[in-house]
Amino acid sequence: MVKRDKLVSDFYELEVSQLMDKRVWDLPLIEEQEDIHHVLSILGGKSHIWVVKTKQEKELVGVITEHDVLSILAPKQSTSYVFGMPDIRSIQHGTAKTAGTIMCHRVITCAPDEKILDALVKMVKYKLRRLPVVENKHIVGELTLHQLIRKFYGATQYRPMVEDEEG
Repeated sequence: MVKRDKLVSDFYELEVSQLMDKRVWDLPLIEEQEDIHHVLSILGGKSHIWVVKTKQEKELVGVITEHDVLSILAPKQSTSYVFGMPDIRSIQHGTAKTAGTIMCHRVITCAPDEKILDALVKMVKYKLRRLPVVENKHIVGELTLHQLIRKFYGATQYRPMVEDEEG
């Protein structure tokens, strides 16, 4: 049991850069000025999109999830003004035109040198399944719950050593 505990604590101490997906070219990235139809075409196969100022520089400015798109796809109902202004972004009314108009500007990120334990705490606190890995405001990778599950399982599998038989 002591060996498994050591494996778990070692896993938590790993840096994000050791487990993150570094294939930035394969991440769902879109520029903030891209048309809403391009957003929808990407979200047809992905659950999220990282929004960047330009694909060249990859400066992260927002994120769009399936939930964000649900709110603009659904027909708008009459709203009450009890708690501030209503959300008027809508495909139906033509007010959701670009990625920048529907993205969430407040993105929870992690750094490549951050510990896995700290990244997991953020994921739990903010109820996230993925974190962009950002260095100097630029996205350099992604850390997902699926990656963490696979790596944790692989890192903590206890494989007893078979002793050589003498004789």
